[in-house]
Amino acid sequence: MGVVTSAVGVHQVPEPVWDLGGLPVPDYADHFALTTDATAGPERWARAMFGDEPDLAARFIWRGLLGLRLSRGVSADTVAGWRIAARGEDWIRLEAASWFLDGVLVVRAPEGEISLSTFLHYRRRPGRAIWPPLSAVHRRLAPGLLRTAEVRIRRSSQGV
Repeated sequence: MGVVTSAVGVHQVPEPVWDLGGLPVPDYADHFALTTDATAGPERWARAMFGDEPDLAARFIWRGLLGLRLSRGVSADTVAGWRIAARGEDWIRLEAASWFLDGVLVVRAPEGEISLSTFLHYRRRPGRAIWPPLSAVHRRLAPGLLRTAEVRIRRSSQGV
């Protein structure tokens, strides 16, 4: 398995990803990248990370703690309830919002790498209070999301 690198901080996210984030001025940003020789399109990578629908833990965090308004059910227009807001040849942007924050996930799949970037904009004070402790959990989980997705992509490519 490849090495996961990370960058945390609004000014630390690589510029090519920054430009895809879609938020004019995010309050939080991070970027995790895994070197890999597994190949798939960005939407397939996003679904390998998050599934078609959020699992119980994701629902608890995204809907319960962050109050994100996620779509219910499986749809070609969503990944785990996050709306597919934009896409390009090697990237996809997912968006969700709550009454106190806007969230954006960018999955990039250039050759030899898969990356997940998170951007948040706090619309109201609870965002500033709730996200910082959750961000520590998020940063611990993100490398595992990339590694698990790589395993899933490899298995599906092998027909397993």
